[in-house]
Amino acid sequence: MPYELEDRLVIGVASSALFDLKESDAVFRASGEDEYRRYQEEHLDDALPTGIAFPFIKRLLSLNDLADDPADPLVEVIVLSRNDPETGLRVMRSIAHHALPITRAVFMQGRSPHKFIPAFSMSLFLSANAEDVRDAIERGLPAGQVLTGAADDDASADLRIAFDFDGVLADDPSEAIMQSGGLDEFHAHESTHSTEAHEGGPLRELLRNINRIQDKEEERRRVDSSYEIRVHVAIVTARNAPSHERAVKSLKEWGVRVNDAFFLGGIDKGRILQVLQPHIFFDDQRSHLDRTASVAPSVHVPFGAINRAATSG
Repeated sequence: MPYELEDRLVIGVASSALFDLKESDAVFRASGEDEYRRYQEEHLDDALPTGIAFPFIKRLLSLNDLADDPADPLVEVIVLSRNDPETGLRVMRSIAHHALPITRAVFMQGRSPHKFIPAFSMSLFLSANAEDVRDAIERGLPAGQVLTGAADDDASADLRIAFDFDGVLADDPSEAIMQSGGLDEFHAHESTHSTEAHEGGPLRELLRNINRIQDKEEERRRVDSSYEIRVHVAIVTARNAPSHERAVKSLKEWGVRVNDAFFLGGIDKGRILQVLQPHIFFDDQRSHLDRTASVAPSVHVPFGAINRAATSG
């Protein structure tokens, strides 16, 4: 029987998101591919230091203890790498060193592997390579670029995930109205359409699959009152009243949910994330992420008209 992926939460992660590759990348840029190969071979048994997405991935994989059968995990993480198989050996040995239960990988020498996202039924692909992530988003695939910044882990077992709403969970036409017509026109539009759910954005299915794991947690708590819920999901959005209603309506219509919602109305998101301390935060606007990256692991989802304009400009 083949190993099926459709009923799992599947995440693709590039080595550049999982590990800190500054030293290796510096060798490649300064001395070229041959020297990079020698360097990786010489350091094959030197574990790579953890990167921005490491705490998120580690906690996500830990949720497999909720599975009814260890051979049928809820979460699957697959490495998607531009390394070739030989230089990718250090990545896999580093994964083993850090005791991450990741056994599947795709190595494609110098080429982006993002086109395999649908083949693996992935809800998310994380990479530090901006071009790979943009290409994936343009193909309609769920992807995000991890940004350099805070990657501190903590001692808790919790997994705290935060999403922006427009351009991340939802599509971006309302965001485009905000940019072109300003706040008053945006609120007027959202109030007029408050009973209409948005179309889904690139990470809506990721939230849906996270909710399925939260359902398993609730099942566990019903049979074991001492079980402490680990997964906590928040939206942190620049929306505020009255435009908040359409966001709430959309979540309900999609059949997904979040634990907390912050409707900030232009308040700096970094102030909130500094307290919330998510293990990962997704937003479509770099102007927001440039302020959040210093306080929380931040991921740019380059979706929608704003990002297309920034790229073309």
